[in-house]
Amino acid sequence: MHLSGNKILITGGASGIGLGLTERFIQEGNTIIICGRRESVLQEAARKLPKVIIKTIDLSVEADRLALFEWVKAEHPDLNVLINNAGIQNWINIDDPEFPERARAEIVTNIEAPLHLTHLFVQLPHIKTIINVTSGLSFAPYAKVPVYSATKAFFHSFTWSLRHLLKPKGIEVIEMIPPALNTDLGGKGLHDYAPPVSEFIKSIFNQLKEGKDELTFESSESRANAGAEELKAYFKQMHPTN
Repeated sequence: MHLSGNKILITGGASGIGLGLTERFIQEGNTIIICGRRESVLQEAARKLPKVIIKTIDLSVEADRLALFEWVKAEHPDLNVLINNAGIQNWINIDDPEFPERARAEIVTNIEAPLHLTHLFVQLPHIKTIINVTSGLSFAPYAKVPVYSATKAFFHSFTWSLRHLLKPKGIEVIEMIPPALNTDLGGKGLHDYAPPVSEFIKSIFNQLKEGKDELTFESSESRANAGAEELKAYFKQMHPTN
């Protein structure tokens, strides 16, 4: 992937990892479009980064996803990079009264939306790169976020297949695999212990410059390369018993 001169759409680009990517890609000389459902958060990002283009859209709604694609096709037909970054994480238990509803929301946002967007945006004539943001939990799940972990495992598997499917079209598929980072994913304060997004972004861009198509950081690197017994050990480490 060329790191400058692109027009890039980043879903969920106004906060967390998405905002970190937005800032860095702008610094590298790219035109960035970010989308999300929270108008106030998008406006705040625009105030911080005046060059960014914002679009308010609810990716959990099929009609909104179609509207986003039609808008990009009409207004930004030279878009050549899609970053499927938006996602939600719910800390839930199977016996929670709201489990079905909250699980369904995660499945729609974390799986259905990026698959639909990918199907749409590969139709653009200039698309050259798709980046899918998965998780270290793709490999060893955390039971406090059971559906989130499962959706990321699905998205990791899909990304492997997508890379194979799009190779004949000359479209590069990159997987970004973050560990827990100090963001508000799942709720404020839950990840205060984790490394800052800035360190993750720095590492990711170094790997992009090296031409890697699987981007990892700290614990996600070891998990992505672990065998079955090592992953079982990771799971036990995350779920100690008395």
